[in-house]
Amino acid sequence: MNERAPDGKGGQGVADAFLGRGPIERRRQAGRDARAHTPRKALGDLPPFDRDPLPILAASNAGRVASLIPIRHGRMLQSPFAFYRGAAALMAHDLAALPHSGVHVQLCGDAHLANFGLFASPERRVLFGINDFDETLPGPFDWDLRRLAASFAIAARHRGHGAPRQRQAVATLCAAFREAIRDAVGGDTLDQWYREITADEVLGLARTRRERAMDQATVEKARRSTSRAFLRKATERVDGQLRIREEPPTTYHYPAAGAEELAGFHGTVCQFFADYRETLPDDRRVLFDRYRLVDIAVRVVGVGSVGTRCYIALFMADGESPLFLQVKEARPSVLEPHLRPSAFDNHGERVVCGQRLLQSASDIFLGWSRSVASGFDFYVRQLRDMKGAFDVEDFTFEELDTYARACGIALACSMTKAGDAAAIAGYVGKSDALDEAMQRFALAYADRNEADFAAFEAAARAGLIETADE
Repeated sequence: MNERAPDGKGGQGVADAFLGRGPIERRRQAGRDARAHTPRKALGDLPPFDRDPLPILAASNAGRVASLIPIRHGRMLQSPFAFYRGAAALMAHDLAALPHSGVHVQLCGDAHLANFGLFASPERRVLFGINDFDETLPGPFDWDLRRLAASFAIAARHRGHGAPRQRQAVATLCAAFREAIRDAVGGDTLDQWYREITADEVLGLARTRRERAMDQATVEKARRSTSRAFLRKATERVDGQLRIREEPPTTYHYPAAGAEELAGFHGTVCQFFADYRETLPDDRRVLFDRYRLVDIAVRVVGVGSVGTRCYIALFMADGESPLFLQVKEARPSVLEPHLRPSAFDNHGERVVCGQRLLQSASDIFLGWSRSVASGFDFYVRQLRDMKGAFDVEDFTFEELDTYARACGIALACSMTKAGDAAAIAGYVGKSDALDEAMQRFALAYADRNEADFAAFEAAARAGLIETADE
């Protein structure tokens, strides 16, 4: 059995990252043994330490499109909850200074509650789970759990709920996570791999008629969210040609200085998609080849992603069948300074491989490429493919609590694919010791997040941080 890295940076942990090999009981015992180094109680500790959030956040802006950074700041300034969504680098910095379980999996890397949602399987089933993998990297499983737990405490506080209810939401999350991990141990390996959380399963968690009706409406909206439906909203005819509709400053075409520069940009785009095509399986290439690129535009998305290079590309087949692809810049994970560097040369490939490992079913057009002109890495996926998000900011507490259970189950299912359920189960155990630790940590981190938000807000008022309204 391998030893932990003494500095906690990049150590694969006991049992060589818990690859799921060997007898179940031996792997479970390896998880129990990990508690001797880091007791579950220690995961709840958040000691005060001296660090200024502003330089860390400023560093996370390096390499972003300068004109879009004020929009990112403006979105983060909306509330402590919005700030938390954009401050993944800040939390990665903090987690790296704390004890961790040593039980490693493929991490989402940014497992806050808004990064869970609905998506379609290739068989057109609507599923629920993690849907953002920009920061994915191998690391200690508790990093994802702690970020998710803190997001529930912050969301509950954002909705005006006090500490008891913040604790309850985190307790529900952790109990669901432990139960789902425990249920996975000893199950058939292929069944674990194929495990999906369907929309019907999410609907089954609803506890009131109102909650079920709201969830059903979200699911039905996701089913209607397709490239064909988006075509009517997002395009217009310009000189007889179909074009993506501009909505500055969040959707606009490449600002070329002249015809020559525009031709060079289009040539780069064509080469980009030719390289992307090579990352698709053979059968998907046949399908992709039926489409023709019609238009491409910059599209600003999210909170944490604002300022990274993101595009939407419109393809058409037979002149009638639309396909919208999202082209999203893949930067080094915010976890990378604190863990081992990515094993992939292209960060787009890192994101794609992490998504395929963590998701129960992935987009058929998921692939990656690199811009030959700029050298930036990107990953590609469908923009609209039955994707849907629950409006957590309008949840009652009961609805938030139900959502915590769904996210706990989904996180466990992803970790069962991306790690060893037996080792994780051995560490988390049967008692509520982990739940108690996560409650302490989540509420303490919610306090820290508010303090960081206040510092960010003060800097904006003082003119030290540029912001922009949309």
